[in-house]
Amino acid sequence: MHELSIATAIIERADEMARADGTDSVAAVTVRVGELAGVVPDALGFAFEVARDGTALAGARLHVEQVPAQAWCGPCAEEFAVGMPPFFWCPRCDRPSTELRSGRELEITAIEPAPAPA
Repeated sequence: MHELSIATAIIERADEMARADGTDSVAAVTVRVGELAGVVPDALGFAFEVARDGTALAGARLHVEQVPAQAWCGPCAEEFAVGMPPFFWCPRCDRPSTELRSGRELEITAIEPAPAPA
């Protein structure tokens, strides 16, 4: 399950980013995961819960934004869903596409700091 190594990397990077902003703990992390990134969102969520223990993200939530795979057909200017398994054939002009516009993302897009103790 490579999601555990991905979750660990997300936690390490989010911790670095939070500390750079002067925050000691994190309440939530938002990540964008493309349909073709090879990551199972539920498995990533479970791995995140396991890997966060004992870190500055111990109580943090993981929000996963799923990004559908979209391809572009230059000859007819059509953007279309690639689907799973991926199919790069334009449904409009019946030609193969060579340009993937989205679907491979795996990035942290937001870190929510934990509220300061009262």
